[in-house]
Amino acid sequence: MLKEIISTDKAPAAIGPYSQAVKAGGFLFLSGQIPLDPATMAVVAGSVSDQAERVMKNIKGVLESQGLDMSSIVKATVFIKDMNDFAAVNEVYAKYFPKDAPARSCVEVCRLPKDVLVEVEAIALLK
Repeated sequence: MLKEIISTDKAPAAIGPYSQAVKAGGFLFLSGQIPLDPATMAVVAGSVSDQAERVMKNIKGVLESQGLDMSSIVKATVFIKDMNDFAAVNEVYAKYFPKDAPARSCVEVCRLPKDVLVEVEAIALLK
């Protein structure tokens, strides 16, 4: 199976030895996005809602670079630092999936890169 490494300036550059996304087997596998501003590579300050908004915009940017949109996502995994933020993250997340939301898992984790509050990874179906 062939794979294609994806890199776009519509989302933050990788901050480690990974790719923003990889195309393989009819899918686009998106690495976890954290709330980094792609222009400055700085963590978005503010609430978990503010950070979740930036994360979803970053995911959207990777998808758009491949001619896809949020409806292409078939599976997402949400990592949050505090399960008490579940409702706030859901509120932001739901705006990006007004109908036919993808399968999803949400887990609380001890720590995330750059000590952010939320990270989301996704798998999208290629057209």
